[in-house]
Amino acid sequence: MNLITKIAIKNLLPGLLLITAVEANESAELYREAGHPQTSVSRLIELSLVKDASIRKQVASNRKTPKDVLLRLASDPDSSVKIAVATNLSGPDEMYIILARDPAVAVRSVVARFEYVPLSALSILANDEEVDIRLEVARNLNSDKVILTKLTQDYDSTVKAIAEQGLQRLRDEE
Repeated sequence: MNLITKIAIKNLLPGLLLITAVEANESAELYREAGHPQTSVSRLIELSLVKDASIRKQVASNRKTPKDVLLRLASDPDSSVKIAVATNLSGPDEMYIILARDPAVAVRSVVARFEYVPLSALSILANDEEVDIRLEVARNLNSDKVILTKLTQDYDSTVKAIAEQGLQRLRDEE
């Protein structure tokens, strides 16, 4: 490194560090705002479009986030955002159908375990290629007789056994 480059770096570095600190502070403020229950709906819509996935995740978790924004975030490129969407009780049923078809196993797993997931999504997940996903559907207390009966025909013995236990639980509740 030549002398001119060293001098330029020495003079630029404090400014770059200041810019980084300001950006970090602004990001932290946006993060807090995105998760705050008093944030306006219009601001949540704006924040749902930011580049930072951690902020979109906060928006996805916020119960005031509009249903149409949650539907859009259900197709977000970041899995952590989609997982936050999956556990937002304000979301519409269609959102769970999108998430039940997500390519990320982690997203489908959260949906399969979520206690408020609609039957339409559980029905999709009962056909999932991943055994662990089908097992979570069999364990989900929202799985109905139709879904559990299908899972008793699964090739995996654990899925079969848990589905049979679920059917027995439903019979006992009648």
